[in-house]
Amino acid sequence: MRVLHIISRLGAGGAEQQLRLLLRHVPVRCDVVALAAPGRTAHGIRTDGIPVTHLPVDGRAGELRALPALVRTIRSGGYDVVHTHLYRACVLGRIAARLAGVRAVIATEHALGARSVDGRPLSPAVRARYLAAERLGSATVAVSAAVADRLRDWGVPNHRIHLVPNGIDAGHFRFAPAARTAARARLAIPDHAFVVGAVGRLVAAKRFEVAVRAVAAVPGARLLLVGEGPERPALEDLAARLGAADRIRLLGERDGAVAPPDDRPAGLPGLLAAMDVLVSPSAEEAFGLAALEALAAGLPVLYTVCPALDELPASAAPAARRVAPGPAALADALRRQLAAGPRRYPVPEKDRAVRHRPRRPPPHGPLRPRHHLRPGRLPAGPRGGDTDGARRGARRAHGVSRRLRTAVRRRAPPGGRAVAAVRTAVSGYDTALAAARPAVRPEKRQPPRKVPSSDR
Repeated sequence: MRVLHIISRLGAGGAEQQLRLLLRHVPVRCDVVALAAPGRTAHGIRTDGIPVTHLPVDGRAGELRALPALVRTIRSGGYDVVHTHLYRACVLGRIAARLAGVRAVIATEHALGARSVDGRPLSPAVRARYLAAERLGSATVAVSAAVADRLRDWGVPNHRIHLVPNGIDAGHFRFAPAARTAARARLAIPDHAFVVGAVGRLVAAKRFEVAVRAVAAVPGARLLLVGEGPERPALEDLAARLGAADRIRLLGERDGAVAPPDDRPAGLPGLLAAMDVLVSPSAEEAFGLAALEALAAGLPVLYTVCPALDELPASAAPAARRVAPGPAALADALRRQLAAGPRRYPVPEKDRAVRHRPRRPPPHGPLRPRHHLRPGRLPAGPRGGDTDGARRGARRAHGVSRRLRTAVRRRAPPGGRAVAAVRTAVSGYDTALAAARPAVRPEKRQPPRKVPSSDR
């Protein structure tokens, strides 16, 4: 089986990191197309041995120019499944897949909020484009129950929505005192300083200005803001106007979910080790990946909205606390956290269960498993006498699905890290293939005609 992933960008955001994690564990041949210039995650995916193609798209005219190239890429690759991520890729990718003749199209909705989608304000035009393209796909994966509810409210049929929450590699974020010391030394932060952290794209929907104002109101507190985006100049100007520019540092993008161990002081795991608390002031989130990563690092988390935590019982994440929106409420919570002193919490049970599972190599990497799925080697159906294309398509989808399930049973050892990610991906691809099958009714076999005894 061959799968093409199409994503709007490959920076250091949560969707990009989730894609890289999936690519490292799913046992099928994958390629990636990014509709933007190369970013940090693109280099990491290539390092993992997975080809990445860039088709930069800028504006509506750029989308029209990129669509034919995307169709040619899908046709030439002979892909069985197209998997799209983020708004622009979901719209263009579904259209291109349909034009290229790929019936199995799955989309993961990473960034659908109540008032915006992937940083775009929700307008009638944005919503109409999304819904029109959604009808061309096979299935849509929602990363949280909140996203699934929004899709239903938009009118997406319930049977096309599949809830598959995001996951993290908790071992990459495990707290290490040496990493804390190294990161603080690198950033010239004293050991006794109270350090607040925030992680995410610097866009208006994340409301990082709330974190800037709250930290500025707490004497001695410092803010490490990890991320990049169009709001950076406004946030820097706000910090200067509040007289806190020396205590508020915007660090830009950092590798996160799969940062190598030797990059811990500079990467996101090392920065989380340097923090004393993480804040998430966004008023709307599709999932809230940064909060989960902070919990895996043992950090207390102060958040306004986080579906990943809101959908869990409070006992599952005792280090997380919801605060009212606004800088005043967040500043009060930070003062209480400062008074309580630094503390690292145990990793939640759900994270500990997958903490030490080994990574599985990609099927086209240096280690080629015995049961590797080779592109183009699909189970052949019965030939002869059946020239109906719909029937051939249904048989082909069933064969791909069956073979993928067999490979997963052989390749995923009990307790291996690949199990959760692989089964999740397989269920998604299985769903897409099933939805792509034409409805074929079996022919009724006529009973043998009885020959009257007088004719014998």
